[in-house]
Amino acid sequence: MDVSQYLEIFIDESSEHIQTLSDCIMTLEQEPENKDTINEIFRAAHSLKGMAGTMGFKRMQHLTHDMENVFQEVRSDKIKVDSSMIDLLFKCLDAIDSYVENIKETSDEGTDDNEVIIKELNDFIAKANGEAPADNTPKEEPAAQAQPDSAQSENQADALGEIELTDNEKKLVDEAIAQGQKIYGVTVTVASDCLLKAARAFLVFRAVEEMGQIVVYRPSSQDIEDEKFELSFSFFVASGEPFEKIQKAAANVSEIEKVEGRELTTFHVEGEEPPKQEEEATPKADTPAEAPKTGKAQDDKASAKEAQKPAVHHKKPTTSRTVRVDIEKLDMLMNQVSELIIAKNSLVAMSGSDGSNGNNQSFHEQIEYLERITTNLHESVMKVRMVPIESVTQKYPRMIRDLSRTLNKKMNLVITGEDTELDRTVVDQIGDPLQHLLRNSADHGLESNEVRLERGKPEVGTIFLNAYQEGNSVVIKVGDDGNGIDTEAVKNKAIQRGLLTADQAENLSQNDIINFLFMPSFSMAKKVTDISGRGVGLDVVKSGIEQLGGDVSVSTELGKGTTFTVRLPLTLAIIQALMVEIRDEIYAIALGSISNIEDIPVEDIKYVQAKEVIHLRGSVIPIIRLDKMLDIEPQEKEPDHLTVVIVQKGDQQAGLVVDNLIGQQEIVIKSLGKYINGNKLISGATILGDGDVALILDVNTLM
Repeated sequence: MDVSQYLEIFIDESSEHIQTLSDCIMTLEQEPENKDTINEIFRAAHSLKGMAGTMGFKRMQHLTHDMENVFQEVRSDKIKVDSSMIDLLFKCLDAIDSYVENIKETSDEGTDDNEVIIKELNDFIAKANGEAPADNTPKEEPAAQAQPDSAQSENQADALGEIELTDNEKKLVDEAIAQGQKIYGVTVTVASDCLLKAARAFLVFRAVEEMGQIVVYRPSSQDIEDEKFELSFSFFVASGEPFEKIQKAAANVSEIEKVEGRELTTFHVEGEEPPKQEEEATPKADTPAEAPKTGKAQDDKASAKEAQKPAVHHKKPTTSRTVRVDIEKLDMLMNQVSELIIAKNSLVAMSGSDGSNGNNQSFHEQIEYLERITTNLHESVMKVRMVPIESVTQKYPRMIRDLSRTLNKKMNLVITGEDTELDRTVVDQIGDPLQHLLRNSADHGLESNEVRLERGKPEVGTIFLNAYQEGNSVVIKVGDDGNGIDTEAVKNKAIQRGLLTADQAENLSQNDIINFLFMPSFSMAKKVTDISGRGVGLDVVKSGIEQLGGDVSVSTELGKGTTFTVRLPLTLAIIQALMVEIRDEIYAIALGSISNIEDIPVEDIKYVQAKEVIHLRGSVIPIIRLDKMLDIEPQEKEPDHLTVVIVQKGDQQAGLVVDNLIGQQEIVIKSLGKYINGNKLISGATILGDGDVALILDVNTLM
C-alpha cells in the first residue's frame, strides 16, 4: 500500500504527540509518581510507534518501541522515575523530533539508528528485570512458535468458543449482553505478503470500533501491536449491528485475506471446563484450538492486564469535530472573499452615485443583502484561520527547563492566556520573536541564585508570558522579576558609541534610552553567548513584529524586572479602516490604531522643541502633517481648523492631520511586494469600489 499520501497527516500528528510527550515529561519531572502522566506518556509513545510502523519508518518505530517498553516497566512499578531517566527521555524526544524534521524535509527518516539512546533504554529494562545491562540482544518473538500453521488458521474461527477469558473480560462481556448487545467472535487473517501486520490490525480495529466495542483480544493487544503473531488474530466485539456488517467493515481493510466469525452465546472462563454445547457445535475446533491455548497459556496469563486495558480505552469513538485544512486552501478561500468584498464596495459606490440605480429600492435591498452575506462569510473565514497562541507557547516550558540547567539558574515559566486566538499567519511568525524575548529574560534578565537571595528575592526566578485580547488586537507580555534594565548603563553605552552627546543624553526620557536597545548591533552583553544578549537581536524582534503590523514596547524598573509588551493585529487579511483624504488622494488608517478624531483650531497648536503639539485633555500630543510625510504639495491657504486623527501605539499618541474624512470601510489588504520596499510608512494597498487604489498607512512607523 502506498502510504506517501498520508505523509502530511503523519507529520502533523507526530508533532502533536511529540508536544504531548514534552509536556508530560515536564510534569513527570515534578511529579514522578503521577500515574495519569505516566499512562499518557505510554499512550503517546505507543501511538508514535504505531504510526511510524504504518509509514514504514523502522528506526523511529524501534526507538519509540523501546521508549514504550521502559514506560511499561514504570507502569508496573519496576522502574522508578529519576532525573537520569528524565534526561534520557528528553534525548529520545529530541531524536524522535529529528526523525520527524528529516521526514518533513526529505520524506525519509534518515540513517541515524540512535544506538546509544536505545542501549540506555534497554539498560533500564535490563536493570528492572535483574539482568546485566550489557544484554541488549533483540528479543525473540515468543508468539512465533505458538501460532498455528496456515492449515490450522483456516479453522481458527471455529475455535472462538474455546478462548479462555479472564474474569474482567467475562465481566465486560456480561455487561454488554445486559445492555442488549450481541457478542461476536471474529478471526482475521492477513495476507501472507503483508509487511505491516500491526498496521493492518490497527485499521481493522478502528473500522470495527465504529460499530461496537472490542472487549477481548487474542493474542493481547500489546502482542498484536508488536506483531507477535503470524497471520491471524482474534477478538470479541460487543455490538448491536448484524455480524455481516462488522465482517464487511473488517474485510474492506487492504491486505486482509479473510474474516471469519459468528455470534457467541457461551464463554469459557479461565479455570473452568469448556461448555459442552460449544464443543458439539464446533467439533472441528478441538485440534486447532489446542495449539494456541496450550502454546500460549503462560503468555496470555502474563499479559492479562494488557489484554484488559484496551477494553477500557477502546470505546466507540465519537465523530471528530475538527478538520485539518491546508493553509493554502484557506488562502484561496480568503482571496475569493476578498474579491467578493471588492465587488460589494463597487456596488456601494454605484448606489451612492446619481442615477437610476440609486433610486431603485430593490437595488438597495440587494446591496444590504450582499453586505450581510459578505460580512458573515468574512467572520466565518476569520474563525477558521484563528488558532490558539498555545500552538506557539507550548514548546517554551521545555526551552526554559533546558536554559535553567545550562545557566545554572533556578527559574519558572508562567504562561497565561494560552487560549487567546490569533490569525494563523501571525502565529506562524511570532514564535521566534517571543522565543528570543524569553531567552533574553532567562540569560540577562534574571540574576544568579546567590544574588537573588542577597536581595531578598525568592531563589527561583519567575519568567512570565501573558496573552490577552484587547479590542482588535492581541497583547502579549513577556517579562521577568529579575534585575531590570540599567538605563544609565544603556545611556553611557550610547554615548560611548557616539550615538549622542552627554548633553543630549541628559534630556532623554527612559523610553528614549530603552529604544537604543532596538538599534542594530547595540548590545549590553559583557560577553557573547549562544543564548542571548540584552539588545542582540532585539532589532530583529522589533522589525519582525512591525512586519506583522504590530509594535513592541518596554517597561522596566531596576532591581524589579522588565516587561516587553507586544501588540499584534488579530488578522492580516481584512480589516476595518478609516478612509481619509489628503488633497485628492485617499488613504486608509486601521481603525484599531485610532483613539479618537478631533477638530483643532490652528491657534491651539503650540511648539515644543520646534515640533508642533496640541494640548488635549491633559495630554501633550505631537502633530504629524501627513502631506509633508507623503511629500504632497502643500495647500495654498492654511485652513482655520484642522481635522486631526489621534492614533495610539501602546502608551504613545500622535495626531495625524488630514484634509477630509470619508468614512469607515471594510478593506482588503493587498501586498505591494517589492514596489515600495524602502517606504515603511505604507504597509499595503486596497482596491476601492470605483477601482482606484488607496494606500494603507502604517501609523506604528510614525511614532
